[in-house]
Amino acid sequence: MQGELPGPGIGFSTDGDPQGPHGQLAAFLARLTWLQLTCSGEGAEDIEGAVVDAARHLGGDASVLVVPDGATLTVVSHARSTTVGVRGFPEIFRMDQLAALKELLARIARGEAEVREADHRLSAIIDSPPPYPWWLKLVGIVLFSVGFAPLIQATWYEVGTTALSACVTAVLAVGATRVPRLEKVLPLAASAAVSLLTLEVFADDPAHGGPVLLMLPALFYVIPGDYLSAASAELAAGYITTGAVRIVYATFLLVQLYLGVLVGLTVSGREPRVLFDTSAPADLPPWALWVSWVPFTLGTVLAFAIPWRLLWRVLVLVYVTVAVQVLTTHQIGELGATFVAAVALGAASTWSARRPDQPPRVVLLLPGFFALTAGSLGVRGLTALSGGYAAQGYRDLSEMVAVVTAVALGIFLGTVATQPSAERREGVVAQRAE
Repeated sequence: MQGELPGPGIGFSTDGDPQGPHGQLAAFLARLTWLQLTCSGEGAEDIEGAVVDAARHLGGDASVLVVPDGATLTVVSHARSTTVGVRGFPEIFRMDQLAALKELLARIARGEAEVREADHRLSAIIDSPPPYPWWLKLVGIVLFSVGFAPLIQATWYEVGTTALSACVTAVLAVGATRVPRLEKVLPLAASAAVSLLTLEVFADDPAHGGPVLLMLPALFYVIPGDYLSAASAELAAGYITTGAVRIVYATFLLVQLYLGVLVGLTVSGREPRVLFDTSAPADLPPWALWVSWVPFTLGTVLAFAIPWRLLWRVLVLVYVTVAVQVLTTHQIGELGATFVAAVALGAASTWSARRPDQPPRVVLLLPGFFALTAGSLGVRGLTALSGGYAAQGYRDLSEMVAVVTAVALGIFLGTVATQPSAERREGVVAQRAE
């Protein structure tokens, strides 16, 4: 029998009644796989374990083969077998769903939810509206960008122009949730609009810094640093196909951003050589750099739908991550400090999420990860090359590869070091079985 299970992007074949106990279990596990897949912008390596565990607690067996935008699920129970094909576009914009999903999986593990109840609760999670209205997401994207701006240039001008240009990105990002066609080209549209605005309005005086430096904070929301690091972590964990495909997709997003900047350059009639990368002298007081992490974290919570109750926990993790990076930079250099800070972030978030009643690791890790991310270096490198600054461009691209790898491996090492030994053994067995 072939057809579709209830749920988006799911097709199946089965040798039994889809309405019977086995069919209900297969439908639930298919939707579970789909939801995890669509929320897997930070990595797909946890999907298999969650689905297999849920199947075991509900009286069946399951195996999953995962790629970034799809999965093949096989469910065996009640002397029947079902093969499910699941497709889902990986994103990281609904952290509230992952938090609710972990609570559901904990109930299943404790034997407090049968298949029918679990499926009902999962459907409620999938159909739930975002926890914040659209205008708060818009505000969150602006705060997210403004908090990041002092890291690019510690100037009041950088902060002020970012507050304005980030509104463009925020409007497009919110609009993309309602217009699927815009969502597919969001990096291109956002970078073209921000590039044109910056070149025509803000980049009128070289003393304010290079145009690319003025653009980057407003584009930080659509820069794929998370995908690049997730890909590196998946490669390190042995998920070769998944990690390689995710690297290709992240590169495609970077190219969209690069082409958008060139579109703005062409429309404005400027020469490519205006894309210089000179920083303006800092005029922000030192305390402002530390305070900026508050709007940055608040913006992350609102933009990525992190439950409000977790604001203080993720803020503490952000400050711990940044403090470790700052305190170790003088001893081991920026790259080494980034690696050590990533280890600390991975260990702290994994340790905090170790109990079933705690939020998922990725939710706690996300803001601190963004504080370390280096995807913006890829955009800087590409634009520097197009402007004729070959040495600067290749240096930025090389630094991006080094920093992304350091962040991914650091988080991976911190996670492995603090993961319960039983979980590590299960992961090894699963990889050997593959």
